[in-house]
Amino acid sequence: MQEFDVVVIGAGPGGYVAAIRAAQLGLKTAIVEKEHMGGVCLNWGCIPTKALLRTAEVKHLIDHAHEFGLKVAKPEVMLDKVIERSRQIAGQLAQGIKHLMKKNKITVFEGHGKLKGNSLISVESKDKKAEDIKGKHIILATGARARTLSHLEADGDLIWTARHAMTPKTMPKSLVIIGSGAIGIEFASFYRTMGAEVTVIEMLDRILPQEDPEISALALKAFEKQGIKFMLSTTVDKVEKSQTGARIEAKTAKGKETLDASNVILAIGIIGNTENLGLEHTKAKVEKNQIVTNEWCQTAEPGLYAIGDVAGAPWLAHKASHEAIICVEKIANVATVHPLDKSKIPGCTYSLPQIASIGLTEEKAKAAGKEIKVGRFPYLGNGKAIALGDSEGLVKTIFDAKTGELLGAHMIGAEVTELIQGFGIAKTLETTEAELMHTIFPHPTLSEMMHESVLNAFGRTIHI
Repeated sequence: MQEFDVVVIGAGPGGYVAAIRAAQLGLKTAIVEKEHMGGVCLNWGCIPTKALLRTAEVKHLIDHAHEFGLKVAKPEVMLDKVIERSRQIAGQLAQGIKHLMKKNKITVFEGHGKLKGNSLISVESKDKKAEDIKGKHIILATGARARTLSHLEADGDLIWTARHAMTPKTMPKSLVIIGSGAIGIEFASFYRTMGAEVTVIEMLDRILPQEDPEISALALKAFEKQGIKFMLSTTVDKVEKSQTGARIEAKTAKGKETLDASNVILAIGIIGNTENLGLEHTKAKVEKNQIVTNEWCQTAEPGLYAIGDVAGAPWLAHKASHEAIICVEKIANVATVHPLDKSKIPGCTYSLPQIASIGLTEEKAKAAGKEIKVGRFPYLGNGKAIALGDSEGLVKTIFDAKTGELLGAHMIGAEVTELIQGFGIAKTLETTEAELMHTIFPHPTLSEMMHESVLNAFGRTIHI
């Protein structure tokens, strides 16, 4: 039987990062993966969806080429090529992960890993052959899957999950998307830009409910301008097959309403993959489909850890990767390791326009009893944004009025998913408004709006 210092179950952005860091620290490491190296994120989530959204972005630019003084023929969507490009990119990166495993001398086991107790793991391959391995420390990084409802089970035909929506056989003429979080909004943006009629149903009274309400309102206005329809404070009672595709029965504040669409996408969240892991042989606890851990990613079972989506919200790849580093460095007794501060995790939605945020919303800062200063700067006041033809958007910053601490930043507009990390660094360094004001931002750039938003919070804005 092979024995290892660390065995990681699951090779997504949490698992493979944990394995690499463990190997870097001199620990004999193995990783177990039953399907794809890179996990859902690389193969069926973060990366391939961004490839699809890039295609939509290019089409959007072509559609508006005349605004830039260019005459371009109407683009023809070659759906098979769009999907092929997305899958090729995912495949390329999956191969890259395999290379990283080899480079770091990590032993890879292909199969389903299951705990047997006493540090033992059974790995069952696709041909049902089982092999036992032993790990002094075992890290569960098994990820999550799309949430469905008992009356709304995805069948891949009429009702899709995100995975189905990434590889459609034909371009749907119309879509109903249930859920307006990041996943729902990204697919709404992609399919609308590609020409489909899109309706988004949200049970709450605003879209992107995790975002600052002001940003949510601006996003709603921008998406409606593009032709996306929204039904807020609405639930779906039933979806059944019709002559044209799917018939959706929804319950609104005003009563029942029926909609017809080619397909329905379920984007109502995810649930952790906690089943069939052998957790019954351990003291680890599962609550609401997630494994309970402490600040070091440890479960109640000595030597057993959980990271990423299976360990709870926020369900983000970069959170999983960061937990991986924390978990492994704690195992290796690295002196500088410290627990994860979730207030410093940025969130991004890669729609048109993009949305990004970090830290407290204005609403939550006030609820926490903070005396705050709020800064805002519109894209319309930025030269680079106007030159790009993307002058709709806002950068909003929230500071503690007493200490100058940056409590949160919320952005909507071109490239905000790249800009947000500037505020991420500021929060990590515990920067106050003084340091941000004294930072020199290059001109002309979109990043200048970050500076101006800080200045605005303290009554010192230059360009509005």
